[in-house]
Amino acid sequence: MSSLIGMLPSVLMIVSPILITACGGMICERSGVVNIALEGLMGIGAFAAAAFHVLNEVALGGASVWIALLVGAFCGMLMSLIHAFASISLNADQTISGTGINLIVNGITIFMAQILFNADRTQPYQMGMKPIMSIGGIYPTAFIALAVVLIVWFVMYKLPFGLRLRACGEHPQAAASVGIKVKKIRYIAVLTSGFLGGLAGGCLVLTQTIQFTSTTINGTGFIALAAVSFGRWRPAGISLSSLLFGAAVAFSIYVVNIPSLKNLLPSEFFSLLPYVITIVALVVFSGKNYAPLAAGKPYDKGSS
Repeated sequence: MSSLIGMLPSVLMIVSPILITACGGMICERSGVVNIALEGLMGIGAFAAAAFHVLNEVALGGASVWIALLVGAFCGMLMSLIHAFASISLNADQTISGTGINLIVNGITIFMAQILFNADRTQPYQMGMKPIMSIGGIYPTAFIALAVVLIVWFVMYKLPFGLRLRACGEHPQAAASVGIKVKKIRYIAVLTSGFLGGLAGGCLVLTQTIQFTSTTINGTGFIALAAVSFGRWRPAGISLSSLLFGAAVAFSIYVVNIPSLKNLLPSEFFSLLPYVITIVALVVFSGKNYAPLAAGKPYDKGSS
């Protein structure tokens, strides 16, 4: 039991970026735009946050971490503008657009790292985000994730904007018939997912590592995308699914400290565990389709 309790800060540290990203993905898809670019949005946010922090931590001190998070979030939002323009304004295939962003971010981050640091990664920073020792050593990112999911729930279910957003993802023509600007709502949703994806990338790189590399994100964005589907596009659902997948990732890392399990199976098995659990969960619980009806379908003002 004590071992499990000791894992809690690590679990929350790993869950937080997944949950923040999943919130952005849920908002985007509830508006009718499929966003598989979450991996890339996290990547650009992580690089921007790490690069800013490395270059400014001496001059700005402790404030550098928090400013770096905002820099990562805004870079993610700017990158998501490509997806928004292609999928909403040009009616491009949303899957291809998202895949393109995932691919281009790999190149952009390495290219910028070469320019700034003469390497394929950022330089290590001296100090990342510090855990709050008075609250059990939990990182502030856990509270950021909690705030994000509560705000998202409130906006989606308690404000008129949330009703309009959900209407755009279910019946965009009906929404347009009552004066809702579908494309505007979808733009806001995609840019919000970019902001949250970039923020999550910053949270990840400033807590789980000491520099950005090409393997920093390592599929976390795709796990978040799975959490959206497994969580049935609802805040409570994605919170539980993010906790499940994040706990699996934490366990795969923590298992090296459990000799009985470490000697029982090769370490590669436990490294695969989070992705296996993600796939199995999606297969087992993929009965009824809870996805928004218009998700992935370009909005044509003239169609019915």
